[in-house]
Amino acid sequence: MRRENRSSVSEFLLLGLPIRPEQRGVVFALFLGVYLTTVLGNLLIILLIRLDSRLHTPMYFFLSHLALTDVSFSSVTVPKMLMDMHTEYKLIPYAGCISQMYFFIFFTDLDSFLITSMAYDRYMAICHPLHYTTIMRKELCALLVAVSWILSGASSLSHTLLLTQSMRRENQSSVSQFLLLGLPIRPEQRGVVFALFLGVYLTTVLGNLLIILLIRLDSRLHTPMYFFLSHLAFSDVSFSSVTVPRMLTSMQTQDQSIPYAECIAQMYFFIFFTVLDNFLLTSMAYDRYVAICHPLHYTTIMREGPCTLLVTVSWILSCASALCHTLLLTQLSFCADNAIPHFFCDLDVLLKLSCSDTSLNELAIFTVGMAVIILPLTCILISYGHIGTTILKVPSTKGICKALSTCGSHLSVVALYYGTIIALYFFPSSSTASDKNIIASVMYTVVTPLLNPFIYSLRNRDIKGALDKLFNRAIVLSQ
Repeated sequence: MRRENRSSVSEFLLLGLPIRPEQRGVVFALFLGVYLTTVLGNLLIILLIRLDSRLHTPMYFFLSHLALTDVSFSSVTVPKMLMDMHTEYKLIPYAGCISQMYFFIFFTDLDSFLITSMAYDRYMAICHPLHYTTIMRKELCALLVAVSWILSGASSLSHTLLLTQSMRRENQSSVSQFLLLGLPIRPEQRGVVFALFLGVYLTTVLGNLLIILLIRLDSRLHTPMYFFLSHLAFSDVSFSSVTVPRMLTSMQTQDQSIPYAECIAQMYFFIFFTVLDNFLLTSMAYDRYVAICHPLHYTTIMREGPCTLLVTVSWILSCASALCHTLLLTQLSFCADNAIPHFFCDLDVLLKLSCSDTSLNELAIFTVGMAVIILPLTCILISYGHIGTTILKVPSTKGICKALSTCGSHLSVVALYYGTIIALYFFPSSSTASDKNIIASVMYTVVTPLLNPFIYSLRNRDIKGALDKLFNRAIVLSQ
């Protein structure tokens, strides 16, 4: 699988701590005790904060995230060190080494941002105590934590990409940039298509941001379903922003080149938000299942803690999936052909351009794809199967209408999102494969995020009520 013209290592040797052989047992026991104390102590802090309502304050909210970060931070390095110390097996694969470095930088930066947020919280509590509850609202605290995670991910990803780029040898035949050929349109159509996609993108961004704003401002929408919907809206904005602005810029300037690092970064975030959409749609389906099939236990099951956990796990698994594909791709060589017949750096197209053996990448696509696409879709179908069974047990027009009003918006989004994927991979097309891929990609990267706000606003009575309330408030303030 390694190319003849590529001088590179497939693994590294971790020399470990500078200790003598007779000290190994004592040091192993010491670090094992420290690690277990770290994990159990921080998990206990998280558990106490979750269970005690008196600790549901901004300071302890940040502390719970800091405790989770500290557990993850220790788990990045200490288990591997203990295993090497115990087995004397000091080799670490290339991908494992890069992954360890990525998460080490990630949690180091996240620690710094969270400590900064806690310092700001203490500053507001001591220097502006009368305005503390007004300023340090739940929304601001969640925003500070979200920004901390995003900036940490961006920082660690940039270091990882730069390192993998620098480790590519001089005698490795490769390209430094790619050419995005863009949409298959004629020159005279460029102006119209540019205006169309610019309008679609702006509508997507404004529509999804409006949904987030309505959910934040209207207390009636502070429920699990709308909590997931706000994250889905944010994901859709980010999803479109990964590809569309670059496509519009290339269309306007006619500069089709994209640097290698930027192409890899675009592919990473495209996979990240694609997978995140899958998990969020699954969480929303589970929420609807509990609401209809177990209504008496809904408030007990769908508490704030489990909802936050579902979203956090979705973000972490999405990050892991995208990182897996990115690290495997950076080990491939790209030779003379650098033209990408697409409007963004798609993983499948990049693998076809590579002059390396891509069997490991294809295996990862199959296995990870099963975990992040097939399993979520299966969970969604099972959830709605139980919902349908529950409705049919007590057949009534009122009950069916209520269920449809509750699940209709989510079902529409799921059908649109997964329908595009099914049409792409399971139904033949009379057009060329390249054109079919581009059309399907436009559907789920541009059209789906655009339609989501309209689906939820037109089919959802609560969203329309919150929108009317916001407009009425704006009219009163303007007078």
